[in-house]
Amino acid sequence: MTIKKNIFSILLLTFAVFNITAQEAIPEVEALLNKMTLDEKIGQLNLLTPGGGIATGSVVSKNVELKIKEGQVGGLFGVSGPEKVRQAQEIAIKNSRLKIPLLIGSDIIHGYKTTYPIPLGVASSWNMELIESAAKMAAKEATADGINWNFSPMVDISRDARWGRISEGSGEDPYLGSAIATAMVKGYQGNDLSNSQTMMATVKHLALYGAVEAGRDYNSVDMSKVKMYNQYLPPYQAAVDAGVGSAMTSFNDIDGIPATGNKWLITDLLRKQWGFKGFVVSDYTSVNEMTAHGLGDLQAVSAQALNAGLDMDMVGEGFLTTLKKSVKEGKVTEEAITIACRRILTAKHQLGLFDDPYRYSDTSRPEKDILTTENREAARKIATQSFVLLKNENNVLPLKKDAKIALVGPLANDKNNMLGTWAPTGDPQLSIPVLEGLKNVAPKARISYTKGANITNDGEFAKRVNVFGLRVDIDTRTPEAMLSEALQNSENADIIVAVVGEASEFAGEAASRTEISIPPSQKKLIKALVETGKPVVLVLFSGRPLTISDEFTLPVSILQVWNPGVEAGNAIADVIFGDYNPSGKLTASWPRNVGQIPIYHSMKNTGRPAPTNRFEKFKSNYLDSEISPLFPFGYGLSYTTFEYSDLVVEKKKITQDELVNISVTVKNTGDYDGEEVVQLYLKDEVRSITPPVRELKGFKKIFLKKGETKTVSLTLYANDLKFYNSNLQFVSEPGKFVVFVGSDSTAEMSAEFELE
Repeated sequence: MTIKKNIFSILLLTFAVFNITAQEAIPEVEALLNKMTLDEKIGQLNLLTPGGGIATGSVVSKNVELKIKEGQVGGLFGVSGPEKVRQAQEIAIKNSRLKIPLLIGSDIIHGYKTTYPIPLGVASSWNMELIESAAKMAAKEATADGINWNFSPMVDISRDARWGRISEGSGEDPYLGSAIATAMVKGYQGNDLSNSQTMMATVKHLALYGAVEAGRDYNSVDMSKVKMYNQYLPPYQAAVDAGVGSAMTSFNDIDGIPATGNKWLITDLLRKQWGFKGFVVSDYTSVNEMTAHGLGDLQAVSAQALNAGLDMDMVGEGFLTTLKKSVKEGKVTEEAITIACRRILTAKHQLGLFDDPYRYSDTSRPEKDILTTENREAARKIATQSFVLLKNENNVLPLKKDAKIALVGPLANDKNNMLGTWAPTGDPQLSIPVLEGLKNVAPKARISYTKGANITNDGEFAKRVNVFGLRVDIDTRTPEAMLSEALQNSENADIIVAVVGEASEFAGEAASRTEISIPPSQKKLIKALVETGKPVVLVLFSGRPLTISDEFTLPVSILQVWNPGVEAGNAIADVIFGDYNPSGKLTASWPRNVGQIPIYHSMKNTGRPAPTNRFEKFKSNYLDSEISPLFPFGYGLSYTTFEYSDLVVEKKKITQDELVNISVTVKNTGDYDGEEVVQLYLKDEVRSITPPVRELKGFKKIFLKKGETKTVSLTLYANDLKFYNSNLQFVSEPGKFVVFVGSDSTAEMSAEFELE
């Protein structure tokens, strides 16, 4: 009876001091908090890495085992394997005073051991069921290896292809990005976080990280609230609405205050406006880095971060070493520390760690759950749906399986670049290179391979790219000798397949580029191959949109494959030989040149809008370039063709709360079965703040057999007509709306309706 009274007293105190309801309080957590010293509470706010994996900074934690024993660690990352994770948990359970289990985190960005395409590639599938299933597979593999907390999804909107981390996100559009964020959270977390095959997801990077100035990583962001709310924040909010368990702050500042210490961002927006119930972790040493931003010493910035609402400090140990002093000096309160500690303990409770701290340490699981045949087949399917056919010169593709092929290029037989950036848990040597894949899918094809060129001839650049291992291998032969060999090899071929583009670490964190074209060494190779007069297919690898205007004007076919993952070669062969008809659509506009950046489909009109493809003085255009992208958002070809007709808007006038039902007829008019992504864009003709030219507000991926016709239904909901006005109110305003439906963001078929 006394115990029950004590627990009830704790709950009442919690309600009074921390403003949470008794229903939300977890008795086990509250009882534990009541036993904890200030030092032990601070210890739970400390996230460390013992090293051994790929770090995202230069700092590696020291004396980790001792700190765990002393109750100074809330979680670890960079640790994997059931045995190692069990060992870490045993240190905490058997040696620390309160026996609190650890969170075990990791960056599972695009698959665990079974890597699938980089997120920008997966997004190009426009297939939410596929994306959710991919995340579910990643969770099953990662949890089999002891990991219970994932630093994904990254949902940062980016309109700047120079930024290396555009590869980790879903592109430029908030509507599509929100759908993908939702699918990934559901895939990782499932319906029950205590299920040992699910893991807690982390939405990152809060916020606006994709809008860094000059496309340079870790740089400043300066943005109006209106643009922020309408264009950049929706995917983060979608992840919160989907129940994401944690959030990670970004490296950039917002309104002059670094995100990690930004109270408006973490407390006012994330928690109060969006109702986020989870915990917030910093990015790698981003608390400490607030000092370099100019906000004070480690004690000052640590206090600012905690007071802003940050709960866990990744690696920097500013919380561990300064918060107790700040409590004594009145700069932070113990209540604030208790609140942060409660959130972390609640996450551990949700994961079932208090019931069984070893639930993720089943040594039988890795063999049966990781890199299985079934998982590799799934990765292959995901990859085929991510590829985007950019050009099909004279309908050369698909190739016949008995063709005589000259396979050329520095990426044609290179395992090291198949997985892509941010695949620290994958093994490149288990990947299928293109040469092997072509032979697997078309054993009767006569394939001869030559390298032809280096990825780059720039040795200094190669050193920067090779920081995580060999990605650029500069051949001992001269470029001239390699090119001569490739041309000789091509003489007897029916067709040339050139596998070219970026090495995997050309993109990713700390991998921004000012020049995003194909490297000169490969440009020279492509031009020489075209001059043979034979048909040329470019299989293009990259972690970002590239500027390929030069290559596009050549008589070549271009298949964009991103970095496809462990089944790269097999998936590429499936598409090249027609076992799968490419259906991917771009989720980021491809600029004609770097000078067009930023470029995206939902830009606004000016008072002097320019014609799309011709120069006119005193209009908003360039003297030396068209203003349209080389490839628009939503673009992607197929081996077949699709015809749109009979666009119908059910009602011409609607009230504020009514749905808008739209139908369109799509016919497969070509010679192959295929999939099409039907895309719906909306233009608000007149409103109180300037509207974008058009915005994506719906899509549906459909399959049509050749000659088949389907009527596709799409629905606009009340929120699809709303926007944040200058007072940051989420409203819809009466007036005329124009609906555009088609195969990409330049769709011309339109219809109108009016909101009363």
